[in-house]
Amino acid sequence: MSVAAPNASRAIALKVASVFLFVVMASLIKFGSRDVPPGEAVFFRSLFALPVIFGWLALKGELADGWKTQNPLGHLWRGLIGTSAMAMSFAGLAILPLSEVKAIQYAAPILVVVFAALILGERIRKVRITAVAMGMIGVLIILWPRLTTLSDTASDPYLAFGAMIVLTGSACAAMAQIFVRRLVETESASSIVFWFTITSTVLSLLTAPFGWAMPAADAFVALVLAGLCGGVGQILLTQSYRYADVSVIAPFDYMSMLFALVIGYVLFDEVPTAAMLGGAALVIAAGVLIIWRERQLGLKRGRARAVVTRDG
Repeated sequence: MSVAAPNASRAIALKVASVFLFVVMASLIKFGSRDVPPGEAVFFRSLFALPVIFGWLALKGELADGWKTQNPLGHLWRGLIGTSAMAMSFAGLAILPLSEVKAIQYAAPILVVVFAALILGERIRKVRITAVAMGMIGVLIILWPRLTTLSDTASDPYLAFGAMIVLTGSACAAMAQIFVRRLVETESASSIVFWFTITSTVLSLLTAPFGWAMPAADAFVALVLAGLCGGVGQILLTQSYRYADVSVIAPFDYMSMLFALVIGYVLFDEVPTAAMLGGAALVIAAGVLIIWRERQLGLKRGRARAVVTRDG
């Protein structure tokens, strides 16, 4: 892929559009998940993203070789972890409010810092240690009302289960980013996007014997649209990183909370709690602090962030 001239306005516009489409995708999955299990929802999201990705490769002139890889095993491992993250995210969307799922998913960038230290040997200094601590406290604030239902018979422990599923999915999403950081050493962005979508389609299809269901007509349409939105959102995300550094546009990830709050309220009658909003604010502050610190350190991770497939 050729390097484009810097254009911060275009990069931000592309990033915000991609964030909006990913929230719309999550909303469609939430609606469609009333009829189908998470594995089937992953299949729809992945399968119907493929036509968009093939069209993108054709427009770039990479249809013949954009999918070629030097590290098939790396793609497989990334696919296993990433597909697990997506499935857990979709399972959580069927249980929890949309904005709460998004808030818990903000733990992923925080966990990337931890995993990068443990697996890649990256050094964590005071600023990032502070950010990680802030983020974990924020996540705990979000989760606490759900976790306390485990000892409260008047409440529904199913909500606690949903919260833990989303948190586990966020940990898997963070691990997927670690795999992407290794993949970008030999693989193109096109190859990483293509093979993840292929892998998640195949892996989700393997869940069919465990109980798929025929969705109602409106749920079917929602799931198909979710796949299309996911494919377009992924391409817009990848393109945004051609025009500006990651530190310029990464903070706009957090606009997903605004979109989720509005869509959740309008479509699903969801009203956020004070604990969720307070915890989300703390996690967002931690994420922005990490982005600022990475810019100060001059870390070159734009390509990795650009090709990470969102899990809801």
